[in-house]
Amino acid sequence: MTEAKPGVATAYANVQRYAGFSTGTPGFIDRHGLWSEAQREEAAKLDTVLDGLDLVRVVYGDPHGLVRSKTLTVPAFRTVLRNGMDASPGPLVFDTGHAVAIDFFTEGAGIGVPELTGAGDFVLVPDPHTFRVLPHQEAAIGWVVADEYLRDGTPHPLSSRAVLKRQSERLAARSLDLVVGLEIEWTLTRFLDDGRPESAGGFGIQGSAPSVAAVNAGYQFNLDLYVDQLLPVIAPLARAYRDVDLPLRTIEHESGPGQLECTFSPMSGLAAADAVLLIRSLTKQVCARLGYHASFMALPSLPGLDPSGWHLHQSLYDLARDRNAFATGSEGGFLSTTGSHYLGGLLEHAESASLLCVPTVNGYRRMADRFSLSPDRVVWSVENRGTFLRVLGGEGDPVTHIENRIGEPCANPYLFIAAQTAAGLDGIDRGSDPGMASTDPHATDAAPLPDSLAAALEAFESSELFKQTLGEPLWRALLLLKRSEWTRYQKWAAADGVEHAADQVTDWEQREYFEVY
Repeated sequence: MTEAKPGVATAYANVQRYAGFSTGTPGFIDRHGLWSEAQREEAAKLDTVLDGLDLVRVVYGDPHGLVRSKTLTVPAFRTVLRNGMDASPGPLVFDTGHAVAIDFFTEGAGIGVPELTGAGDFVLVPDPHTFRVLPHQEAAIGWVVADEYLRDGTPHPLSSRAVLKRQSERLAARSLDLVVGLEIEWTLTRFLDDGRPESAGGFGIQGSAPSVAAVNAGYQFNLDLYVDQLLPVIAPLARAYRDVDLPLRTIEHESGPGQLECTFSPMSGLAAADAVLLIRSLTKQVCARLGYHASFMALPSLPGLDPSGWHLHQSLYDLARDRNAFATGSEGGFLSTTGSHYLGGLLEHAESASLLCVPTVNGYRRMADRFSLSPDRVVWSVENRGTFLRVLGGEGDPVTHIENRIGEPCANPYLFIAAQTAAGLDGIDRGSDPGMASTDPHATDAAPLPDSLAAALEAFESSELFKQTLGEPLWRALLLLKRSEWTRYQKWAAADGVEHAADQVTDWEQREYFEVY
């Protein structure tokens, strides 16, 4: 029989007594009424699941759409289900290169959020509906998406998930739901030298990108041979999606070397955005364990690659009538009146929404003339893959919907989807007219979409709709974050004598985005 070490029993006598103070604030969730009855019921069901776990990751999406997390022991997570979890605001004030873009030592960080002064903590509250067990072998790990709150129990002004929740509530008040179909392209490469970087980074200076090699020559669209050759990666990935209840429909090989596309069954807007966080995170985890690198960067700086996009399929569902609100009835035409006005809103706010659809320097590489399937004009068409907004379905088709083809795969899912909802609802409210469908998706007489991050920032800053949709603090924060990103890129280019060219991917971009995205 092993004897207890001298003093241990005394030293740790009060551990259980003080355990309730280890995370957040005692009773934070109940005191502020942050969970619905359904969420409380889901949380209660987790009790037996937690008994079989080693660790739990509490995650949230930062303003860039990157997944941030804290990894907790199971006893600590049990207290989080009552108290919430303290978190540092660092991910809310750093740009994509970890440069401090928002001065948290000024009053309200200069964006009107007093709690950010001095970089004080905020509180993460898990949403029990999003809890999953990751399919990894090293340990049994739980994974749950959290909402960000201030100490007084109000949603954090810089929470992008809160923005989409507000839009979902607007729809629900009209007995509508946003239906989203995810179609996300990404690039698979093989690690060389275990993917170790040659150099480390710093604040605002990214380390070197991982060393990788192409997995095939590409440019045989949907070639069955390529899919079969990649089965050692695709099969474990598909199983992983299944194990965490992601509704995978297809995995396809696209044009570029190792360019894959995953499509998922339709989901409600918030569920789809949560799913994107898990899809991107899990894809990178599974591939890395197999010796491969998955990147959601739009156009990595590797020979022969084709740019990847995120095509967002969307429609509104009329809950009262139990039907697609975009489908036509006796009136005929491609879209119902509601759908036409929604489309009109997307067109009217296309330029100002671009920052939320394409938020990186690299994402605008897809706009280059040599990529004919990438949108560059504010037009809509029926069944035309070169257009900005593509209408699928048509007269009498119950699954008629709109596909936005501008998005890049690493966009913040909450802000991308919320921007579409807000623009579409504005179009409905004002009866916006989308005009006639275009037969030329790149018509030079049509308004151009922003062709750089700088142009997108200018359009976004002028938008009163998105200032209201995001709330002024987050609107201002995004302007600061993205200007910091663009300014660092320009300084690097000037120092290296590189002239910005629309179709030339730089080493700066490769270091900035290839690994983290």
